[in-house]
Amino acid sequence: MSVIDEVLQANELYSRTHELRKLTPRPERHLAILTCMDTRLSIRTLGLKTGDAHIIRNAGGIVTEDTLRSLVISHYLLDTREFMVINHTDCGLMHTSEQDLRNRIQNRTGTAAISPAFFYAFENIDENVRHQLQKLRTHPWVPKEVAVRGFVYDVTNGKLREITHS
Repeated sequence: MSVIDEVLQANELYSRTHELRKLTPRPERHLAILTCMDTRLSIRTLGLKTGDAHIIRNAGGIVTEDTLRSLVISHYLLDTREFMVINHTDCGLMHTSEQDLRNRIQNRTGTAAISPAFFYAFENIDENVRHQLQKLRTHPWVPKEVAVRGFVYDVTNGKLREITHS
């Protein structure tokens, strides 16, 4: 049985009670979080429960056009008032470069592709968080009254460290 088949079985069991049916699309805590897709990050590590926040994930916790679209919708349609950007130690994108990753994929697939145009590899995690914060804070559709803060999650000890402006 595949993992997807196992998930379908688990969903069948869940659907018998569907205890989350009472949640609304508006996050209870008015919080939107952009973070990495890394499995070591979860709402449990943040002391949140299902329904507390919008969780937007991608490789590296990068502000892309699509994550920006989601955050703008989160604020204007679903009433979030705070944005949290979380990167983490030991991120896979820190262990490669744009060209190395593109070469690795092209060598394995035997073909080039024009999309994705960028993988957003980075070397310095603090600078990467600052760069993501700058993209949000300077965007004309992100109001100044929306709190935008950035953090690094340490996968070895489970703690968040805030990244300040600099």
